Amino acid sequence: MRKQALRADLLMLITAMIWGSGFVAQTSGMDHIGPYLYTGLRFALGSLCLLPLLLRRSDAVKPEPLMTRGLLLGGIVMGLALCTGINLQQVGLLFTSVTNAGFITGLYVIVVPLLGLLLGHKTGTGTWLGAGLAVVGMSLLSVGDNFHVASGDWLQLIGAFVWGGHVILVGVFASRHDAIRLAFLQFLTCSIISLILALIFEDIQLQSIIAAGPALLYGGVVAVGIGYTLQVVAQKDAIASHAAIILSLEAVFAAIAGALLLGESLHLKGYLGCALMLAGMLLAQLWPKKPEPVMAL
Repeated sequence: MRKQALRADLLMLITAMIWGSGFVAQTSGMDHIGPYLYTGLRFALGSLCLLPLLLRRSDAVKPEPLMTRGLLLGGIVMGLALCTGINLQQVGLLFTSVTNAGFITGLYVIVVPLLGLLLGHKTGTGTWLGAGLAVVGMSLLSVGDNFHVASGDWLQLIGAFVWGGHVILVGVFASRHDAIRLAFLQFLTCSIISLILALIFEDIQLQSIIAAGPALLYGGVVAVGIGYTLQVVAQKDAIASHAAIILSLEAVFAAIAGALLLGESLHLKGYLGCALMLAGMLLAQLWPKKPEPVMAL
């Protein structure tokens, strides 16, 4: 059991590295093509990567028919949320750094329990303390002279709330339907909507798509296809608290990749802000939770 948990932790660490460095591919891809086209093409590639796994799973075990109304509804709803979140992130990267995008997006780990309040869930002390630290950290990272915040940072913050809603939707539908089929449907939905937006708003040229090829391959095959698959495999044996903490390190890997590959750097205030935001994310997940009261019979 301990060996399985260690293996799961290692796989999730690799996943966090893949997702964090994926921010660099997202930025690099937009040197050649627009944000909607990049998103549409990379999620199309991600869908193709899941297709063999989907077909193999359908042959091996059939817990439900290949397609049901509930499964289709779940995949489309999740896909709409995914499309909104990823395009907010993608467009936001035009106006902010990979480092800022990675840390602000990571706030979804705090947003999830806060959104849970709307569903009647209780939110513990650790979440409120973590949220407070994250707010202070974001102000240090994002608020510039004359209290100006870059438009890209605002888009990433709105996106963090969308990602939080997406996590809740995944929790609702994944408990009822096959996770791989849901993932395929949501990737396909995201791809189709993004490609339609690209056709409406962007200039599409084959030469530009070819030039963006390396970034598309990394963003689609590695970040979406391989990254998601590793997450699914890992979380079968993962300890829930370990999973949330390790996957939140995506923000740290985004900052490292931005510095090494794009030459990004922050002032001391910015690095302090990143540290406070990461501390807030970890505090929200590590703070001891009160045991549920036992009902007397």
